[in-house]
Amino acid sequence: MFARVSSALRDNRLTARVARSVSWIILGYGASQAIRLASNLILTRLLFPEAFGLMALISVVTVGLTLFSDVGIAPSIAQSKRGDDPDFLNTAWSIQVLRGIGLWVVAFIAAYPLAGFYGQPELATYLPFAALSLLVAGFNPTRIETAHRHLLMGRLTALDILSQVIGIAVMIVLAVIWQSVAALVVGGVVGALAKLVLTHMFLPGDRNHWRWERRALGELITFGKWIFLSTVFWFFASQGDKVVLGKFLSLEALGVYNIGYFLASFPLLLGVAVTGRVMIPIYREQTARARIARMRYALSSGVIGLMVLMGLSGPWLVHLLYDDRYADAGGIVVVLAMGLIPQVIGMTYDQAALAAGDSRRFFIYNAIRSSLQVGLLLVGVIYAGLLGAIAGMSLSMVLSHLLLIWLARTHGVWDARHDAFFFVLGGGAAALALWLHQDAIWRVMATVV
Repeated sequence: MFARVSSALRDNRLTARVARSVSWIILGYGASQAIRLASNLILTRLLFPEAFGLMALISVVTVGLTLFSDVGIAPSIAQSKRGDDPDFLNTAWSIQVLRGIGLWVVAFIAAYPLAGFYGQPELATYLPFAALSLLVAGFNPTRIETAHRHLLMGRLTALDILSQVIGIAVMIVLAVIWQSVAALVVGGVVGALAKLVLTHMFLPGDRNHWRWERRALGELITFGKWIFLSTVFWFFASQGDKVVLGKFLSLEALGVYNIGYFLASFPLLLGVAVTGRVMIPIYREQTARARIARMRYALSSGVIGLMVLMGLSGPWLVHLLYDDRYADAGGIVVVLAMGLIPQVIGMTYDQAALAAGDSRRFFIYNAIRSSLQVGLLLVGVIYAGLLGAIAGMSLSMVLSHLLLIWLARTHGVWDARHDAFFFVLGGGAAALALWLHQDAIWRVMATVV
């Protein structure tokens, strides 16, 4: 049995490459989250909740700048027939370099106004330095995307983990010395530098150099214009909660929320990492529908199972891992883990549009979804505080799933039985978790303001 499995994994067919890639992504993500959790436990004891709240605001801005300028370099390389052409890759890299420089300039200019908007003067000091990670990332080699395109994830996963370890080690050492959020900022930049150096040194392939081929530029812009618009809205879908809550919550409360979100969302982020890397090649090579269906059920079962586990054990897990300053994160874990289940159910569908080059419909879906999410989240936080915001966010995911069905049907990948089964299962699990931990949830409503 072991010999047959080992032989199958060494095969170069799509199925074997997918299996290897999924294994490496899960291994890498699991290791990454374990490292993050360990560092989180250390740093929460060295620093204070307000530091994590301030870092959440910095992350919102840096992620926002990244998404507001994303022209779809990675999916363009993944789906293009010229994805292995040096002229195409070097043109993509040149665009990426210019983008990284521009992002740092914008962050430097925006730092002071954003500090005034959120009423946090330290943002003006730390944001320009934190944004250096965006400048550094602009020089990352396209060999990273080539590895993703061909589902060759082993060495890349190892390098990602190593660069993360280096950055976190710097954070911990500086946190001991400085006792300041500056430790988190500097560690993030060092981690980005480590990834740049390691991928340039140890990933196989030609080195990038400046190239500006008109044909490649035209293809990248044609495909990327809708990706650019999609990621503008994806920013609000992925970071809208922190954008809104950063205005309504204190830094301490935002820091507690961020801890809860970290624990509740890691299964979802694992699922997104897997589907974002393997589904485009699978759809592009027109894999049999039955095989896609089996993979979809396996992914949904695994991720939703982990979400339910987080929802059922949230308060106990927080009590075990963190000190009393973060106790309210337990109720947040329960509500968030259950509220994010609708997003998990449809996570394999949108990649079919990108695999077909249909970035326009992909944009329409993301635009409507993020508008619903931010709108309902804002209404929820105004009328019912933090729990209202999370409930509004969850409702928006249920409503936007109807639009996702339209997108999936357009590309012939919708699975009605899958969706119905997991909505019923997720709804039952959510009811059980909310009933089991109702005291922790009400405590959040009373104390996190």
